[in-house]
Amino acid sequence: MNGSALVLRALHRGEKRLAGRLTTVAQDHRAEHEVGHVATDLARWSREHVDLLAEAAKDHGLNLDELPPEGGSGGTQWSGGSEWSGGTERSSGSGSGAGADGGVPTAVLEGTASIVGRRPEPGLLLLRDLRDLHLAATENSLYWEMLAQAAQAGRDDALLALASSCHPQTLRQMRWSNTMIKNLSPQILTSL
Repeated sequence: MNGSALVLRALHRGEKRLAGRLTTVAQDHRAEHEVGHVATDLARWSREHVDLLAEAAKDHGLNLDELPPEGGSGGTQWSGGSEWSGGTERSSGSGSGAGADGGVPTAVLEGTASIVGRRPEPGLLLLRDLRDLHLAATENSLYWEMLAQAAQAGRDDALLALASSCHPQTLRQMRWSNTMIKNLSPQILTSL
């Protein structure tokens, strides 16, 4: 498998994962109207990226729609279930795991909250989810950059056009999550 194919696979999985996370965050935090509405729109971008990547991969002999579930493919993998990480996965979703990325797992937040007799602060959960979204979008941004560089080196105009059209939307996803963290952190963290 060539380098472009590796990046296409990693990016396809990353965009699929980000779309799912954005949708979950939009549902879980729908009371925060900007989060609910904007995350839904941003998830649509990632779903479009997934479709465009699957179509582009066909020109490279890949069928990304038939990829095995994350972590189940054997071989060398990239972080987060993608290629090249040697199978070491980091849990950064909204589930119960924390990982090497230093995030506070849901179980710890809920465990700490049960000691004091209440649920975890919704604001802290929102900040954690926004952080996870930002990290996932950042990872995808790096993959888009790698894809663009590989496309330039290989003189693949179609892949370069794909990266040039999709990467700005991923950068917008990063800026939105970062802005939300900046805007919400002071109020949430000083009210604890």
